[in-house]
Amino acid sequence: MMFFRKSTTSPHDGESLELQQERKFNELKASLGPLSGRNLQFCTDACLKRYLEARSWNVDKSKKMLEETLRWRTSFKPEEIRWHEIADEGETGKVFRANFRDRQGRSVLILRPGMQNTTSLDNNIKHLVYLIENAILNLQDGQEQMAWLIDFTGLSLSTNVSIKSAKDTVNILQNHYPERLGIAFLYSPPRIFEAFWKVVKYFLDPKTFQKVKFVYPKNKESVELMRSYFDVDNLPTEFGGKATLEYDHVEFSRQMALDDVKSAKLWGFDKKQSNGFGGAEVAPEPECLAPSAS
Repeated sequence: MMFFRKSTTSPHDGESLELQQERKFNELKASLGPLSGRNLQFCTDACLKRYLEARSWNVDKSKKMLEETLRWRTSFKPEEIRWHEIADEGETGKVFRANFRDRQGRSVLILRPGMQNTTSLDNNIKHLVYLIENAILNLQDGQEQMAWLIDFTGLSLSTNVSIKSAKDTVNILQNHYPERLGIAFLYSPPRIFEAFWKVVKYFLDPKTFQKVKFVYPKNKESVELMRSYFDVDNLPTEFGGKATLEYDHVEFSRQMALDDVKSAKLWGFDKKQSNGFGGAEVAPEPECLAPSAS
């Protein structure tokens, strides 16, 4: 959390941090003007606070960032992606939502770049965005963030992520899902990844960079850090835990189909309006964007 220095010329002398942040929140909310439809539903109070936090509570920078996200969401339409559209990308389990949470109750995404099975950058990004949205959909009440576990097993020159793919991924995560990533553990990355990382880390803003942790099985300190976030009984052996990691594409697809129904209801796509337009065309009743996992 950022603390503000007092200025002898400030009209808000003596204002507590809490009051400063409340004032800035109200300023941002007012500056956006009237919202409707999906923009209204997306811009919850919690959402606005995440964008303020990501820009150190600078209202102008937060507004610019949020408006860029609204334009991106209007174009990309992440809430409209359905599993059957990108299921082929998920056949190897290169990215999927785990069936366990971390010690803070956060949704967990497991990423296995060595399981890359396609070459379409656009489809890979669409697949990842779908799963980020799914992780958010399945957050517990009061929880805003997810955790990432990255397993490098099987990574080779042929499956190594391209610089462009990594840059696009980082940009989407940082710019359009600010403060959604709580922690990312890169478990036992091979030497082939080191040169790649030297380039990728320059794309990361300081806040994101601090959330990326490297874990090496022979480094006791890094292993203990990881175990402070995860119960070893839940953690797969690929990450130094005791659980068996089994990705069942048929079962996962079934779960995603159920979540697609839940997402459609959340965004109002399941409601048909009397004017002939679908629920996406009108302002739906705002609902919590992070319901409890069913």
